Amino acid sequence: RAGRWEPEKEEEFEGHSIPFCVLGTFFLWFGWYGFNPGSTLQMHTADVANLAGIVAVNTTLAPCIAGLVVFFLRAKVCPPKLLDVGGFCNGILAGLVSITAGCGFVKSWEALIIGFVGGFVYQGVSMLLRKLKVDDVVDAFAVHGACGLWGLLAVGLFGDPDHGIGGNGVFYGGDQFVTQIFAAFMIVIWVAPLSIAIMLPLKLIRALRLSDEFQEAGADAMEHSPPKAYAHKPQGNTA
Repeated sequence: RAGRWEPEKEEEFEGHSIPFCVLGTFFLWFGWYGFNPGSTLQMHTADVANLAGIVAVNTTLAPCIAGLVVFFLRAKVCPPKLLDVGGFCNGILAGLVSITAGCGFVKSWEALIIGFVGGFVYQGVSMLLRKLKVDDVVDAFAVHGACGLWGLLAVGLFGDPDHGIGGNGVFYGGDQFVTQIFAAFMIVIWVAPLSIAIMLPLKLIRALRLSDEFQEAGADAMEHSPPKAYAHKPQGNTA
């Protein structure tokens, strides 16, 4: 985006609506309960129902702890050390992404650890992208890329094979970690070339981003009707 890293324009790139950000986060979180527990594909036996219940609990605990980690880091550790509700929301999503791969194979206390680490992974990668001046509008890579990779690898660390839910983690003498590393490698070599094949031609024909003039006027004014997302009138003394 034009002017993204100019200090005097920093405020122009802040979130449009924090309430909508929170609402959208809860929409996603609610949907995750269909995504993760629903992946059991059935619930007609006590064992499968119990598994779906464990998955639902893990899908609750990991985002809770990840969101709190990010909220604390941005309030007490990372400049500007303020209460960041948007960061809290992305921390929740980071926890959800982190636990998705292993939600059916780990115990609930392990889900807490996975979410806890996921919060640090998200915050660290988010700060790295800003340092590198990569304009990731919603921190998508930090949430889905970095935390997704962490969640994929975490499956190989946790999961007790004696617990009866399919885990085979290295912490319990298993060898799943090697498989997870190989899976991560295969994902990268599949996704990276295809992404380059799509994105590079779009960049060359200048179709990957809006022109500076278009951004200056705003997509609402240039393309949409009505030309504003919301109406705002100054509140004055009407007496």
